[in-house]
Amino acid sequence: MIVQQITIESEDDGVRLDRWFHRRFPDLTHMRLEKLLRTGQVRVDGARAKSNARLAAGQVIRVPPLGEAPARPRVEKPKDSTAADDARMLRDAVLYEDEDVLVLNKPAGLAVQGGSGTRRHLDGMLDLFARKGERPKLVHRLDRDTSGVLVLARRTAIAAALAAAFRDRSVRKLYWALVIGQPPAGHGRIELALGKRMGKGGEKIVPDPRGLQAATRFRVVRRRGDIVWLALEPETGRTHQLRVHCAAMNMPILGDGKYGRRQVFVDRMGEGMHLHSRFLSIAHPTGGRIEAQAPLPPHMLVSFRAFGFDPDKE
Repeated sequence: MIVQQITIESEDDGVRLDRWFHRRFPDLTHMRLEKLLRTGQVRVDGARAKSNARLAAGQVIRVPPLGEAPARPRVEKPKDSTAADDARMLRDAVLYEDEDVLVLNKPAGLAVQGGSGTRRHLDGMLDLFARKGERPKLVHRLDRDTSGVLVLARRTAIAAALAAAFRDRSVRKLYWALVIGQPPAGHGRIELALGKRMGKGGEKIVPDPRGLQAATRFRVVRRRGDIVWLALEPETGRTHQLRVHCAAMNMPILGDGKYGRRQVFVDRMGEGMHLHSRFLSIAHPTGGRIEAQAPLPPHMLVSFRAFGFDPDKE
């Protein structure tokens, strides 16, 4: 076996070294990893590192041969245990449902749709809510690491009406975010066109005057030093809009290593990106309005408590 030199990709930017090893080499025990680090067999950019070190895209990790170590014992689960866990998770995530519409509180870390290397995603679980052979249909998206209110349609005609509401910008969407930095004002509006750019580690959304127009309203809810609780209302629905707009105002979202680099990882914060679709109001295709509010995910609750914010008072 040979020594591997593995370059960190953009999706692992900001991840702890020990968590990166757990994902890439699940049979490597934490105790053995600590020994490899202590003896200098694992190195980051040629230097010794600790298990809690935060990685940056482009860094190179030296991984020594690991095959001679005994694999960590695996606990065999019943074949349907994962499906049962997913079904329980989705049932607990329902915020509203009727014969036409389903509203979920999407967990952080769960992709909405599949893609390259993404096998577990919400769209693949929607048979759970099928009725008369018809499964719910997605009408909008949330990033994998964004949690909160997600609307689905139970029938094709309903999906068309809901999708039209999102296109016409008649949907009110309110997000909560924890950011780091100094906001330009207590409230305001940022209008900044966005485009795509390929770079090291993959595709990113960047400010681009030739790109699609994007606008976001923001309001400071509370602040503790450089940690700020923001309310965000996107007027448009561009990819990564809120993440890029916050970064452009020099207050990137906590946990968003893609757009905030290392500064977005601070002591006491929960593990994950701190962007949450808190509230959504949309016209029901058959009359009236649907208003749904999603409670904060566990990792954001950890941070809210750590920094002295109370979500129940807003």
